[in-house]
Amino acid sequence: MTVSIWQSNLPPLREVDFLIVGAGLVGCTAAYFAAQAGRQVVITDALDVALGASSRNAGFMISSVDVYYHHAIAKYGHDVTREIWHLAKRSQALWYEFINRAGGTVKFQRTGSLLLAESEAEAEDLAQAADAMLADDLNIIHHKTDPLKRGYFAAIEQPDDGAVQPFELVHAIRQQSGVSVIPNNELYHITQHDDKFVTAYTRMFIFKARQVLLCTNAYSPRLHPYFINKVVPTRAQCLVTEPLVAPVLNTCGYSDYGYMYYRMTFDNRLLIGGGRKQNIALENDTTEDRVTDPVQQVLDNYLKRHFPDVTVPVSRRWAGIMGFTPDSLPLVGVLPDMPDVGFAVGFTGHGLSLGAGTAERAVNMMLHGTHPGALDAKRLEPAV
Repeated sequence: MTVSIWQSNLPPLREVDFLIVGAGLVGCTAAYFAAQAGRQVVITDALDVALGASSRNAGFMISSVDVYYHHAIAKYGHDVTREIWHLAKRSQALWYEFINRAGGTVKFQRTGSLLLAESEAEAEDLAQAADAMLADDLNIIHHKTDPLKRGYFAAIEQPDDGAVQPFELVHAIRQQSGVSVIPNNELYHITQHDDKFVTAYTRMFIFKARQVLLCTNAYSPRLHPYFINKVVPTRAQCLVTEPLVAPVLNTCGYSDYGYMYYRMTFDNRLLIGGGRKQNIALENDTTEDRVTDPVQQVLDNYLKRHFPDVTVPVSRRWAGIMGFTPDSLPLVGVLPDMPDVGFAVGFTGHGLSLGAGTAERAVNMMLHGTHPGALDAKRLEPAV
């Protein structure tokens, strides 16, 4: 983000203890952990609570790594793959705690999830993934045929997963944190010199903070050059139908190696997302959160192909911006030139899978100096 000379009249100074930039799922969860540790926390956001990708996703509360499990082992190694899986389970457990404490204000169903194969070749890959998951004692069921009877070839079922209303979840977490939010207050510059404070320049305030945690995901490259080529903004798109007379799914489904995904909403609409695989160049490296005809055509065609019995009109289409990293794992660390500015960014479309555990690790790193494990952003820095 840039600020013109006409916008740069100095706003009032405000001293804070622990400033979190980003009022989405990860930022509000980090605020909860920091407040629980006794820190005086303030959240600020360019928009407002949960108005970015945190409430523009499909609301899948699933355990997952970015690729099929056996491919993850080949890509990351067995230890890192198991670590990321257990990080997803930790996140899932934390979400359930937040939901339970919310006292019925967050819509949620433990639907389980299905990873479905769209071809015989993918079914063979899926079988290898299932074998690797079962070998690690993960709670999954391998279906060698299509449990939905909608033209798929096989599936992996994860019974512990669920579907959530993500906007309500983020607001519940923020409320449970007890932390105030300063909305509509974009950060446009941040510095740390020899003194003990970080100076964060925003539209409404100049913050002097002891520590700052950036939970800005796709928008991180706007704030500091460190994130350029480490976090790439990437668009995702969805559609949702008018309400149906009866549900056509009782699970969260995703297929084509995770590129397509679908569920019923809590008011009985069918939601379908995806279409990026066929439009990589169009959807990559953009922060423009508008829908595009080529992607929406993929979603329309998918609806007709796999859900021909759904004849009600589409009622809404939308887009959200994800933050992708080169290796598809989140980044936790501190800025090299600012030792009191930490970050938890780059979720590659898996914020609801990994966000809570990642926020917990980031706060523990900043408050206690603990190592963030496989999420350590130094893995992407040039070797010295």
